[in-house]
Amino acid sequence: MMNSIKIMIVDDETEFGSTLAERLDLRGFTAKSVSCAEEALAVLASDWQPQVVLLDLMMPGIDGLATLNLIKKHDPRIQVIILTGHGSTESGIIGMQCGLFDYLMKPIDIGELVSKINEASKV
Repeated sequence: MMNSIKIMIVDDETEFGSTLAERLDLRGFTAKSVSCAEEALAVLASDWQPQVVLLDLMMPGIDGLATLNLIKKHDPRIQVIILTGHGSTESGIIGMQCGLFDYLMKPIDIGELVSKINEASKV
């Protein structure tokens, strides 16, 4: 069964992003990977609207928290999950105040991630 939840992955580690997109596609999601905030905003400006965004925290240029704010400004219904290898409690708290759905550490178990995406898509 296709659940066709659209997921955008925003991560400057392009190999991680594309591999994760493939793994999510195999599980019936529609995933698209971009490498920076600017590309993410270009996708949001197009017809392709994700329900869930998996967002890296540490990116060159516009970082994850600033990107979160831009996504929420574009459409507050889009649920954002931060996936990071460089987490801090502080950034998690700031993220939650900005409307973040969840904050997960890399490496992430794909099963756990899939259940979080399904939860987020129902919000």
